[in-house]
Amino acid sequence: MLVTTLPAVTMQNQAWLDDLDAARAGDRPALERVLTRSRQDLRRYAEHHCVVNDVEDAVQESLFTASRRLVDLRQLECFASWLFRIVKRECNRLKRGMRTFLHEPITEDIAAVCVIEHRGLARDLAAALESLPAHYREIVLMRDLEGLTIEELSERLGLTREATKARLHRARSLAREYLKD
Repeated sequence: MLVTTLPAVTMQNQAWLDDLDAARAGDRPALERVLTRSRQDLRRYAEHHCVVNDVEDAVQESLFTASRRLVDLRQLECFASWLFRIVKRECNRLKRGMRTFLHEPITEDIAAVCVIEHRGLARDLAAALESLPAHYREIVLMRDLEGLTIEELSERLGLTREATKARLHRARSLAREYLKD
């Protein structure tokens, strides 16, 4: 029995290596088969290394990276470990990004905190936020960047729910006026 199943496993492995080789050579259907077959294993691996909400993002980014970098892979037999290293690196990157975002304080000088490298809309938004008085800028950042609810904002600012909503509305209106010009 073992002798009859062994060639089938070897043929599957050979088909897998053929698909990998074809994908590395630029065959799109082979690349799709390889990525589709790898996705579930990659997802299971990411569930152990990522924050729950980041699993799908890490898998998507890893598959995208793998599709672009497959030509750089020297030994096709190392594909699985190479792919797992990519997803682990992506999980760590997402964790670091979240950690710095969650613990970044809101300060009076928004230009020092918010470093915008993009042109256009991002620069205009940063300038609009900088133009706001400190109490308006603070409420916009807490609501839109930290994702606090109206109740959480009310507690932190020591305001009533209605006053919090009014301040947030006024801050957003001022920012919109700034952006119109």
